[in-house]
Amino acid sequence: QERLVESGGDLVQPGGSLRLSCAASDDIFRHKTISWYRQAPGREREWVALIGTSGLTNVASALRPRFRISRDEAKNTVHLQMNNLPVEDTAAYYCNTEPPFLPWGQGTQVTVSS
Repeated sequence: QERLVESGGDLVQPGGSLRLSCAASDDIFRHKTISWYRQAPGREREWVALIGTSGLTNVASALRPRFRISRDEAKNTVHLQMNNLPVEDTAAYYCNTEPPFLPWGQGTQVTVSS
């Protein structure tokens, strides 16, 4: 079954770091570009970063260089490393294919607050 499951969200203080994980089914991980998206309260979902099957990456310009995306080939997992987080990064973070075609999962909540 094709699926993606997000994890790793937490409450973190401003300036802190988090690493999110997106566990993918084998078929998705091997053949699809995977993106991270986020949705803050009262705002539309926005694209954050993507990684292709070759490892080619792209991150939204406003989030560079604080955000990095990577693949763990052994675990079929895509990670989003987020550093120096301000409160404005508070959002629910989701992963999906690029373009998104799977049903959206529950996401993982990132809250940046002191």
